[in-house]
Amino acid sequence: MQSSGHRLRDVEQHHPLLGGGEGEAQVAVGRIWFIQDGCGMVCASMTWFLVMYAEFVVNFVMLLPSKSFWYTLINGVAFNLLAVLALAAHLRTMLTDPGAVPKGNATKEYMDSLQLKPGEVIYKCPKCCSIKPERAHHCSICKRCIRKMDHHCPWVNNCVGENNQRFFVLFTMYIASISLHALCLSGFHFFTCVKVQWSECSDFSPPVAVMLLIFLCLEALLFLTFTAVMFGTQIHSICNDETEIERLKNEKPTWERRVRWDGMKAVFGGPPSLLWFNPFAGLRLRRLLMVHARKEGSEFSV
Repeated sequence: MQSSGHRLRDVEQHHPLLGGGEGEAQVAVGRIWFIQDGCGMVCASMTWFLVMYAEFVVNFVMLLPSKSFWYTLINGVAFNLLAVLALAAHLRTMLTDPGAVPKGNATKEYMDSLQLKPGEVIYKCPKCCSIKPERAHHCSICKRCIRKMDHHCPWVNNCVGENNQRFFVLFTMYIASISLHALCLSGFHFFTCVKVQWSECSDFSPPVAVMLLIFLCLEALLFLTFTAVMFGTQIHSICNDETEIERLKNEKPTWERRVRWDGMKAVFGGPPSLLWFNPFAGLRLRRLLMVHARKEGSEFSV
């Protein structure tokens, strides 16, 4: 008796010729994964710009003009550390292969080499002509099938899948943290400046300082709401071993579920430790910075 996870879902007999073309969406230079999507690149750039804006307002409008050395030091170290961790997690999410299935491997020759048993069938994606593992879904933006695909997020210009979900969770957590921190600092700064009638409160004129703070509060409130909700849904999905796509499609699980702590350990790797919160964990700078002097030069994903 074959399981429902091995039913044939190939309804397309012909597929486009494989190879480089203007339809390519992702480029892998060396080991770095990057999606060439205009909307995603704009959203990712906006994310960095808004974090840098928050850095500017917090440091130069609120903290540095403060007369309290320890207030400036403690809040400055905390905010800037969280911002660095957030941006690092954003880069890791954006530049990590989310779990792309090799494209174009569902050829007749390869199918024959699998030596399938009589009656045994497998998934095949008619869009990217790849053998589709269980729980993989095709992304129309990445133009690839992604293992355990949760969703495609334009703010990180990538899919959230099996290999980078951990970094996406850290990104949402740290962005929510700095947003909440910025809101608290802004409220305290408003209260302090009103008490002294804005005299010696900031190096900027009162109208400029107020406008900068108002925009920061709106930005922080929006980001806090969005990332807190995303963080909650991601943790819920991990603890239930169910991706957002599977939940929306109401797919019945044909796999053995790893719930609660087993799911968390599977995504974050190993038992609970401080490494769970470190977006730099597992990063090999030598591999990323090394210039590959190979005959084929830059390797393009097709």
